[in-house]
Amino acid sequence: MARILVTSALPYINGVKHLGNLVGSMLPACAYARFMRARGHEVLYICATDEHGTPAELAAAAAGKDVAAYCAEMHDVQKRLGEGFRLSFDFFGRSSSARNRAITQHFAERLWANGLIEEVETRQVYSPIDGRFLPDRYVEGTCPNCGYEKARGDQCENCTKQLDPTDLINPRSAISGATNLEVRTTKHLYLRQSKMRERLSAWIESKTDWPLLTTSIAKKWLNDGEGLQDRGITRDLSWGIPVMRGAEPWPGMEGKVFYVWFDAPIEYIAATAEWADAEGLGEAAWRRWWREDEGAADVRYVEFMAKDNIPFHTLSFPATLMGSGEPWKLVDYVKGFNWLTYEGGKFSTSQGRGVFMDQALEILPSDYWRWWLLANAPETSDSDFTWAAFQAGVNKDLADVLGNFVSRITKFCRSKFGEAVPDGGACGEAETALAAELQTRLDACAAAMEAMEFRRAAAELRGAWVAGNEYLQRAAPWTVHKTDPEAAAAATRCGLNLIRLYAIVSRPFIPDASDAMLAALGLDAEGLAWPSDARAALDALPSGHAFTVPDNLFRKMEDSEREALEARFAGNG
Repeated sequence: MARILVTSALPYINGVKHLGNLVGSMLPACAYARFMRARGHEVLYICATDEHGTPAELAAAAAGKDVAAYCAEMHDVQKRLGEGFRLSFDFFGRSSSARNRAITQHFAERLWANGLIEEVETRQVYSPIDGRFLPDRYVEGTCPNCGYEKARGDQCENCTKQLDPTDLINPRSAISGATNLEVRTTKHLYLRQSKMRERLSAWIESKTDWPLLTTSIAKKWLNDGEGLQDRGITRDLSWGIPVMRGAEPWPGMEGKVFYVWFDAPIEYIAATAEWADAEGLGEAAWRRWWREDEGAADVRYVEFMAKDNIPFHTLSFPATLMGSGEPWKLVDYVKGFNWLTYEGGKFSTSQGRGVFMDQALEILPSDYWRWWLLANAPETSDSDFTWAAFQAGVNKDLADVLGNFVSRITKFCRSKFGEAVPDGGACGEAETALAAELQTRLDACAAAMEAMEFRRAAAELRGAWVAGNEYLQRAAPWTVHKTDPEAAAAATRCGLNLIRLYAIVSRPFIPDASDAMLAALGLDAEGLAWPSDARAALDALPSGHAFTVPDNLFRKMEDSEREALEARFAGNG
């Protein structure tokens, strides 16, 4: 049994996440964690809301709420939506926690002691009308790279170029709209990432099994232009982790907070400590996952994230951990994802374009979305969500293949043999051939899940569903029953065992349907491990084992419904 630590990129606090955010980190992490638990491993899946930074303050101001109250409210919203999508977090924390405050301040002290933090005098935008410095998104203006007039002071949404507020043309305050801005001198702390370049480069070169997407982005940031740059880790904001040295404010940094990119990944550690606190466990319980001198050397640590988060997780966060001089656990594998687009374009909250997590759950239960998103995950390139493709996936894969199989065999058994697994003849060549095909499919599915190749895993899983349908068509117990009841009983018994098998192996993708299949068989998911022997699995339910006919697992999406949804989410611009 291995110990596997799973984290997914922290969803930002400033609103409900869309389907692209979901499939870019949290959903595949959940599927992987569920699979590894089914394989008998000890898994800890940690996530949290990312609550600091200028977007949180701006979103709170737009909502007319205190930022702390706004973040608490949105944490509850995102936690509830995660539960709605059956995301199997062991703990879902908050980066504004007391634990994260203490651990972030600890890392800053260690980095300072090791000469990896320095005070840098910088020139930043100041607004006399607002009476404050304006970091990052507090400044808007025209992008010097592409001319987009609504670029923000940290990044242009149009061309994705990273910016500083002083780069913008015709800058204005995002608070008041004031344009009479000044550039004043101030001091900030910088993480001297450049001093870690060789060590980081050697570490990344050693990760020969990482996806090409992950390593290419990491190496680009290491080697492009002037190479890995030192980066500011403090901001002139009121909401965030105070810059402290020990129990006292950091001299010259009074009123400043640590920047969100610095403290957010540290929350993976802090949330693990929060988990231990919530479970009533001691310090050793979380440190065995994170400290290599306390047991974490045996942990396999896997991170899931969209490609825009890769630089921070392959360079900045490791630089923080390495630079501390302490034996913190470094990530073993970074699974990066490309973008999910919506009908050929971007998701947009402001334009009402695309589907967001709360809206999705109002339309259909989570399994429908989980299946389509994982089966079409943007792994090697961008994927495009279209309602036509979604409808086809729901109708063909879920309703016609899996749902129809479960309905047919249970209803047939009830009508001919009653609501119990029938006694009958021995399984023959057809069942042996089915078991061989299933073994090949399930081995391939397991290998794909081990490799975190979710599209391939979904294809193999669907192939296993299809194999059951084809077997049932060939065996035709509804016809054979008239002349050979024992053969019909054997085929029916095999079909009911297939339901059990499908419930177990489909669980990482469609947990609610898995529960429904198991409930129909009078079984519980607890203790049901991933099957190693398909042939044995076809005989797992003994004759006389009671079952009930479940409600239809999946309904079809009609063309009229698809057309209405296409119109509803097309956007207004």
